[in-house]
Order: sequence, then structure tokens, then C-alpha cells
Amino acid sequence: MAAAIDLVLINPGTGKITYQDLATDLTAIEPPMWAGIIATYQRNHGFEVRIIDAEAEGLDAKGVAERVKAYDPVLVGMIVFGHQPSASTQMMVGAGLECRAIKELEPERKIIIVGGHVSALPERTLREEAVDFACNGEGPITIEQLLNTLKAGSDDYAKVEGLVWRDGDEIRNNIGAKLITELDKELPGGAWDLLPMDRYRAHNWQCFGDLSARKPYASIYTTLGCPYRCTFCCINAPFGKPNYRMRSPKVVVDEMELLYKTYGVKTFKIVDEMFVLNDRHVSGICNLLIERGLGPNINIWAYARVDTVKPTHLEMLRKAGIRWLALGIESGSKHVRDGAQKSLKSNDIIGIVREIQKAGINVIGNYIFGLPDDDEQSMRETLELAKELNCEFANFYSAMAYPGSPLYKMAVEKGWDLPESWGGYSQHSYDSKPLRTEKVPASSVIKFRDDAFHEYFANPRYLDMVAQRFGWETRKHVEQMSKHRLKRKLVDELQAA
Repeated sequence: MAAAIDLVLINPGTGKITYQDLATDLTAIEPPMWAGIIATYQRNHGFEVRIIDAEAEGLDAKGVAERVKAYDPVLVGMIVFGHQPSASTQMMVGAGLECRAIKELEPERKIIIVGGHVSALPERTLREEAVDFACNGEGPITIEQLLNTLKAGSDDYAKVEGLVWRDGDEIRNNIGAKLITELDKELPGGAWDLLPMDRYRAHNWQCFGDLSARKPYASIYTTLGCPYRCTFCCINAPFGKPNYRMRSPKVVVDEMELLYKTYGVKTFKIVDEMFVLNDRHVSGICNLLIERGLGPNINIWAYARVDTVKPTHLEMLRKAGIRWLALGIESGSKHVRDGAQKSLKSNDIIGIVREIQKAGINVIGNYIFGLPDDDEQSMRETLELAKELNCEFANFYSAMAYPGSPLYKMAVEKGWDLPESWGGYSQHSYDSKPLRTEKVPASSVIKFRDDAFHEYFANPRYLDMVAQRFGWETRKHVEQMSKHRLKRKLVDELQAA
């Protein structure tokens, strides 16, 4: 007889809502890291767990609800962390639909919702969503204590750390659970056997030169949190304050080797908000990847900052299989960067990008339009810097006041309009609504962002570089990609005015 299921964790599906037509084949489908490590934590505490990855499996809300009913768990955990901090809020669209579908099918089914957005707005989340509980922290300890309470037949929720719950007509927000510090022991990695590993695929750009290598794919973490305080970032909402916790290099590389040998994964993402930061940590991981002979056979991308990349380490990074580094350049204006707590000099940015490329590592430049001090001229400066750098790929974002970020607090204090729905926090959705600036309305910001995307990827200098670096097939792929025009409500309204 099969064991009774204690916990079902759900990664909500939001692809079409979040990415429009880009979701068909251009975007990545990433393993749900937080669902995986929470599952591992609960298994290590004796619970029987399953994961429903609605995004990867293409399940609609009804399909998720029916799957939950078939599993008949003690508790459902809706996990809305996303694959980067800014993804959590936009995931609330799919999460909300799926929670409502579960409750419509089984009104008594207990649901807890966990994630970065939830931690930023825990009481509001409990009021607005069809859930029984919310979590004001990272989740594993709260879920474990709640499961023990429910399995004991108790409703004494006051002792569950990090739980937000209804006490009659009142909402109670319990003291938060302590942060887990022994990551190797308590959060040792993902529950890969519970995931549909054949469904995941890398971003198209990571496999420029061989687009067939997008599968199989996996994303893993080596650290949690970030010590920085960038105004546009909400990563530390579940952790309470800026912090930085590391797994040991051996445990990280053991997990990568497992994925390589068991599931055939050669294409990896390191999901850390800042991987290239601690020298000992990075060197330990890279040297082990080299020692075990994995480096030549794998393709890894990871985040770094211009001021944390050391030219002397680049050869090691490349030998370890780091093929792409994503740099948060953000703005071409020093004044705007300073206001966003990113004090970098343009010459430093150009110099380090060239050093990385010289080492045989591709660069993704990340840029933001619409930071608080931006105007039309400074946004143009950002685009011109991007074109000058001519990185192998570029991400163009609009500044969003994500719940849990300093920008959100500022926008609320100033009374600036925020998106009317959680889907409006998506960078690519039809109803996307970025933050206005002191000088530029939201409609102009999003129009500039979209026009900048097409100007960059249609630039002959960029296309020639792509053909030289990755071949003509990749150039054709980029040209086809740049034909996708996102539909925008704000732009439609601007043009109709």
C-alpha cells in the first residue's frame, strides 16, 4: 500500500500570462528550486512529499486541483519564489487561480502560501487569497511545524514560527522562524526525483551556437540571500535583512555531478543572486569542477557584479565550465546608478566586460530603464552604453516597485500608481506597469524599454558579432527572435491618446 501523502508542493504555472507568446519557445523553463529544497527538508523530517510543477507540465488551475485531490495530502504548499526575486510577485497570478481552484473542488483542503512576495505582504496575502495560511519567512521550518500541528489534530497555530493565520476575525502574524544556517545539513539540495526532469529547458541565449543543447537543464543554488541593498531588489524579503549563507563547495559539486551523471544535465544555471562574490567559495566550487573533469563538458551561467569580478580568476571560471556571466550594469548614467545604490564607473564597466570576453566567457548585460532619477536622456545613455559594450546578450528591464523592495516603499510614500494586478509586475505581460520616475511617466518608460530591445538586437554591429561568435544559424535565430513585438496596454493607451 502506498504511503499517505503529507505534503504537496506546487510551482504555479504563469507562462502565457507572464511572457505572452515568448513562452512558446524562447523563455526558459526552470526547475522550481525552492519547491525542491523545501521538499528535501520535509523528507528529511520524515514526511511524504510530492511536487506538482504546473509550469513545466502545462497544467491549468483545474488540472492542478484534480492532481491535489488525487494525492489527498494533509497540507498543500503553494510556492511562489520564482527563479529570481522579481519573479515572485508575477507568479501570484497563477498561484491565486490555482488556490481558488483547489478550494472550489475541496473547500476543506488546507493550503499555505510561501514566497518572496508573500513575505513582503503576508497579511494582505492571507486576506486576498484562497488560502488558510501564509508564511512570513523562507518556509521550511514553518511548513514542518504546521505539518506536525495538523497531523496531531491540533489547531494551536500560535506556536508555529513564521505562520500568518486567522484567529476568528483577526489575522495573527507569528514571530518569524530563525534562518537556517547549516545549509549542507538542512537544505542539502533539490528533490530531483520528484520533478519532471525531461521538461526543463535553458534560455535560448545560453545555448547560442548549439540551440539543441537547451535540454536537459537544471538550476541549482550555492548561496542564499545577498549582502547588498539595491533599491530595485526584493530578494531579502523572506530573510528579514541582507544576509549571505553558503553551501560547501563539495556539496554543490556533488549535486551537479549527480545531475550530470543521473539526468544527463550539461546546461546549468546557478540561481544565486550573486555567485561571483566570496573568493574562497567560488574558487572551491570551480576547482572541484575542474578536478572532477566536469568543466569541459558543461555550460554554466551565473550572476556577478562588475566590482566583484577579478580578472585573475577568469581563467579558473572558464575552465570550470562558466560560459556566461550576467552583470548588473543597470544604467548608463552614473547619477542614476548612484541613486540605485550601484556606484560604478563607466570605464570600470567597459574594462571588466572586455576582460571577461577576453577570457572566453560570454557576457549578459542587464539594464534597467525608469530608475527614480531617470529621464529620457539618461535612458538613452543606458541604451548607448549597452550598444557600445555589445555584450553577447542583453536583458532590458523596466524598473518595478516590487513588494519588499525599497522602491515599493518609496512609491507607496509618494502615492505613485502601482500595477492594478500582480500580473502588472511582469516585465513581459500585456498589463505590465513599471514605476514612473520624477520626470517620465510609466507609459514612456515601457515604450522606451521595448524600443530599446529591438534597436539593440537589430543593430548590425551586434548581429555581425553574433554571426562571428556563434555562427549564421544563431544570427538567424536572433533576427527571428527580435521580430516578436510584445503587446502593451500602456503603449496602446499612449498611442490612442
